[in-house]
Amino acid sequence: MILEVSALDAGYGDAQVLSGVSMHVEEGELVSIVGANGAGKSTLLRAIMGTLPARSGDIRFAGEPITGLPTHQIARMGVAQVMEGRRLFGHMEVEDNLRVGGDLLRDPVKSRDNLEWVYTMFPRLKERRSQLARSFSGGEQQMLAIGRALMTSPRLLLLDEPSIGLAPVMVEYIFGKLPEIRARGITVLLVEQDVQRSLTIAARGYVLEHGEIVMSGPGHELLQDAGLRRAYLGV
Repeated sequence: MILEVSALDAGYGDAQVLSGVSMHVEEGELVSIVGANGAGKSTLLRAIMGTLPARSGDIRFAGEPITGLPTHQIARMGVAQVMEGRRLFGHMEVEDNLRVGGDLLRDPVKSRDNLEWVYTMFPRLKERRSQLARSFSGGEQQMLAIGRALMTSPRLLLLDEPSIGLAPVMVEYIFGKLPEIRARGITVLLVEQDVQRSLTIAARGYVLEHGEIVMSGPGHELLQDAGLRRAYLGV
């Protein structure tokens, strides 16, 4: 088991967002977290990554406790996050953004190999490697954000709403890269507003409502649940 979350509580100020959340991800899986806006999906990823302190509960990565560790230490252990909104260094060139991710490795050879892999997977980044990140379209920025995360050689990749603001053709392109990422031995935990798409590609899924897990199971089985289909698919 690469990730285990047990009885996790988290929130902001006086607001409790997550209450007793327990879930897990096996190595090599693609697991989706779905739910309405405000359900706590992004909060869960922030708590795993350490950018939001857990109030109580336990988070373990590859069997090691990471609750309360600083984000940079969690990243060095092998967890990378592509945040909603992408959070690129807009004033820097594309390749410099990628190399920031590679610097975490402290291994120039591995960093160079990862850069070539990212450029192979996203040729557009290689074509425009000397341009400023802020000049990119939303889809190109999403490629760059994912590429920067992959430069760290993660064992676990956290993807937060990768389809937001993208044209349908770009959404198809980004999601089409997930099998390549997994073929590299990278486990994926996906938070995504497109319930149909995310559960179709997921080995397993969790439904989060009002900060609590209310349903879980194989992605294809969740898609057949009448309540979920009414609530999230309108059918």
